[in-house]
Amino acid sequence: MFHGGQRGPKRALSLTKRRKDRNQEEGKVEPIQIVAGVIFIASVLALITGIVDSVIAALLGVFLMVMGRVMTEVEAFKYVDWNVICILLGIWVIAGYFGKTGIPEYLSSKILRFSRGNIAIFVTLLGGLAGFISMFVDNVVVVLMMAPVVFTVTRQIKFPTFPAVIFIGLCANFMGTALLLGDLPPQMLHSVSGIEFAGFIWHSGRPSSFLILTATYLCVVAAFFFRFVKVYGPQAMPSGTKVDTTSRRLDHFVKDRPFTFIVLFYFLATILAMSLREKLGCHLGFIALVGATLLTLTLEIVGKRREMSTPSFEEILAELDWRAIFFYVSLFALVGGLEKVGIIKALADWLVPYLKQNLLLGFSLLYWATVPIVGLVEHDAYILTFLYVIRDLGTHHGMNPWPLWWGLLWAGTLGSNLTIAGAPALFVALNCSQKEDSCKISLKEFLSYSVPYVLLSTGICFILALLVWVLPFLRP
Repeated sequence: MFHGGQRGPKRALSLTKRRKDRNQEEGKVEPIQIVAGVIFIASVLALITGIVDSVIAALLGVFLMVMGRVMTEVEAFKYVDWNVICILLGIWVIAGYFGKTGIPEYLSSKILRFSRGNIAIFVTLLGGLAGFISMFVDNVVVVLMMAPVVFTVTRQIKFPTFPAVIFIGLCANFMGTALLLGDLPPQMLHSVSGIEFAGFIWHSGRPSSFLILTATYLCVVAAFFFRFVKVYGPQAMPSGTKVDTTSRRLDHFVKDRPFTFIVLFYFLATILAMSLREKLGCHLGFIALVGATLLTLTLEIVGKRREMSTPSFEEILAELDWRAIFFYVSLFALVGGLEKVGIIKALADWLVPYLKQNLLLGFSLLYWATVPIVGLVEHDAYILTFLYVIRDLGTHHGMNPWPLWWGLLWAGTLGSNLTIAGAPALFVALNCSQKEDSCKISLKEFLSYSVPYVLLSTGICFILALLVWVLPFLRP
């Protein structure tokens, strides 16, 4: 009797699992899949509409999935990729110190001098610099660092700040996916695929994210230079204009050289260590946290002895985007719920006939469908979901996932520049310019910059992606 009672529950669980597997093979939808799907869609709709705060919407979605028995609270915790969260925390702490060194402002002042009073050159180069800094620093932080440089000039020359600041926002949101450090999507790709730091430069014997996005970026920036020439015409900075930043030396911006040297040393050392992760045998999140910890510890010890003007650790922590951290934690758990009940695999199975039959057609559909979608919705949730879908296409159906992964990542990043809903950096840039100009920017004027930027960048990137990552894999 005792042994029979023990075998009963196990037999019931086994029958339930077999029934569930059989239903999935037959294409039948399980009730628990409906529950998970409804909760996920409701959470995304709450994010899009802004009915409630995005963090609250995501956390509530996880809570409902746990209460709806989609997953347990322990499973929700395990679905979070804490390695990615640690990467974010570590890099953001280092970037927080880097922003206090004065180096970005110093580089901006050099651009101002190099432009020799030509406004079109000044705006173009400043936007170009913003893109490359955003490979290592959060794009919103880049906008907040660069906008005051624009204001310094516009207040004396009296031209609208909107074109320059919105261009900085567009550029800052562009290059975050070029390397592993700049934004969440490449870190999510690392989580799903296992790609390493160097893989974003060269992967599977061909150029990958950094080289393709850099080539695209340089073309877009050059094209917008000619647009700014038309916008500003022959207008230039008057010869009598006194712009403080052009007459200052490095000491004006870098207040404390020992502090700057320490930050740069740990910044570069952390990047080098992350590029050697495979040889070190550590997770990237661990390396990022160690780099941030050693930097903070060094500044706390050396700073007190030498009386350096360093920001306190509490100040750096206060400036971290904790809302984003909670949102990303919830996002991993939400997508984990979909994966557990089989929705991710079911979606992958449904896409197989369209993607496997013709890679060129499948890649094109995924790429161009992604561009408008991420321009209107929170693109991180969309990208993470389809990263898992593409993974299952490779795992269960023998497809090469990399062309689709790269296409999703690039279209998801470049397409998010379409509206302020897709890119927080654009929201910040718009607010800064409206406040400085004391006028409201119309949607038409905003789209007059964002739409050409997105069409040009996605078009060039699509052609390069086809040449490098799609056509070589087509079956003869």
